Amino acid sequence: MRKKIEILAPVGDFSCLRAAIKAKADSIYFGVDNLNMRSRSTHNFKIENLEEVVKLCREHEIKSYLTLNTIIYDEELQRVKQICQEAQRVKIDAIIAADLAVIQYAHSMGINLHISTQANVCNIETIRFFSQYATAIVLSRELTLEQIVSICRTIEKEQICGPDRELMKVELFIHGALCVALSGKCYMSLAQYNKSANRGECFQVCRRRYRVIEEETQKELMIDNHYIMSPRDLCTLPVLDRIVKSGVTILKIEGRARPAEYVDIVVRMYRKAIRAIETKAYTKENIDCWMQELASVFNRGFWNGGYYLGEDIGQWSEAYGSQHTRKKIYVGKATHYFSKIGVAEILIQAYRLCIGDEILVIGDKTGVVRSTIANLRSDVEMTRAKPGDCVSFPLCEKIRKNDKLYVLEERM
Repeated sequence: MRKKIEILAPVGDFSCLRAAIKAKADSIYFGVDNLNMRSRSTHNFKIENLEEVVKLCREHEIKSYLTLNTIIYDEELQRVKQICQEAQRVKIDAIIAADLAVIQYAHSMGINLHISTQANVCNIETIRFFSQYATAIVLSRELTLEQIVSICRTIEKEQICGPDRELMKVELFIHGALCVALSGKCYMSLAQYNKSANRGECFQVCRRRYRVIEEETQKELMIDNHYIMSPRDLCTLPVLDRIVKSGVTILKIEGRARPAEYVDIVVRMYRKAIRAIETKAYTKENIDCWMQELASVFNRGFWNGGYYLGEDIGQWSEAYGSQHTRKKIYVGKATHYFSKIGVAEILIQAYRLCIGDEILVIGDKTGVVRSTIANLRSDVEMTRAKPGDCVSFPLCEKIRKNDKLYVLEERM
C-alpha cells in the first residue's frame, strides 16, 4: 500500500498558520518562546498560545509539531519541562528535538518525538538508536537521494519501528533556505557577535558580501561571486517525483521566519505537484508554471534538487536578501466586510489602489486572501483610490477588521 505523503508547513505567527490551513497543509511546525532554531528571526508564539494553535489544527484535521530543537543549558531545563508539560496537556502531535535532555524528558512523558535535522542523522544505525525515542527522523540535508532511498528501504526491510510500533517515518526538507554549514551547525555568528546559530540566534553573517585579500601584498583575490557563503534556496519541485518515490513520508518546507504569502504559495505549489504526480500530470509545462509562482515569493534563487542530486554546492545566491519576482506594497487596512453581498471595505492609507490591481489581504484569523480588483466604489464608482479614501470592492472570501491589504507588483 502506498504511503500517504504529508506536507509539513512552517508557521511563524497566526497569519501563517491560517495560510497553511487554507493551502491544505497536512501538518505545521512552530516554536514557542526562545528554545527553537528561529528564536531571533521570527516572533514565535508564546507558551500561552499552545492550546489555541493545537485546537485550531485539530479543528482542521492537521497535525501540530512543536520545535524545541536548540541546544539546552542547565538553567533552561526547568523551562523545557514546563513547555513539555503544557505540550502534553494540549495533546501536541509531536515535539521536534535534537538535545538529548529534551528527547529523554519528552519521551518519559509519552510525547511523540521527531528528531531534528540539528541531530545530523545520516545513517541507518543512528535511526536505529533514535527509534527507541522517536516516531520520525528529519534526515540531514547533505544526503544524496541514493542514500535516502537506501535508508527508507532498510527501515522497511528490517521493520524498524518507533515507540508507537509503527515504521519510523522519514522527514525531509524539500524547500527553503540552506545553510553553508552542515545541518546548520554554524559558529560564525557566535564568533563575531556572541550569538549562537545553534541557539536560534543566527545573525546571517554568511549572507553578506566578502572580499578576500592577501595579507602580505594586500592584493584582492578575484572571485566570481561576492556572496560566497550564501547558498541559494533548496527547491525540489522539479525532482519531486523522485523524492516521493524514495520512501520519504513527510515533506518539510523551511521558512518559519518567512511571511504568510510564502507559506500560502509554497504549500499550494507542492500540493499541486504531488497531485499531478498521482494523476500523471507532472509535466515540464506544469513544473515551469509552478516554479514561476514559487519565484514570486521570498527566495534567494533556487538550487534545484540541492545536495540530494549528489552535486557540490556551487549554487550561491547572487544578492543579499530575497530575489522574489513580485513585491507587496502596503495599501491600507480593512474596516468592514459585508458577508451577505461579499464586499470588502478598505481605508487607503499608504498607496494607491486601482482597478486591475492584484491584491493580498493578510490577517491573523484570515490567513491570505488573493484577488484582483474588478471595480472600486466610494460614494460613486471610481478607477483609482488614493490615501485617505475609504473604498469598497467585491471580494469572495471573508476578511476581518484591521486585516492588511497589499498590492502586488512586478519587481524591476
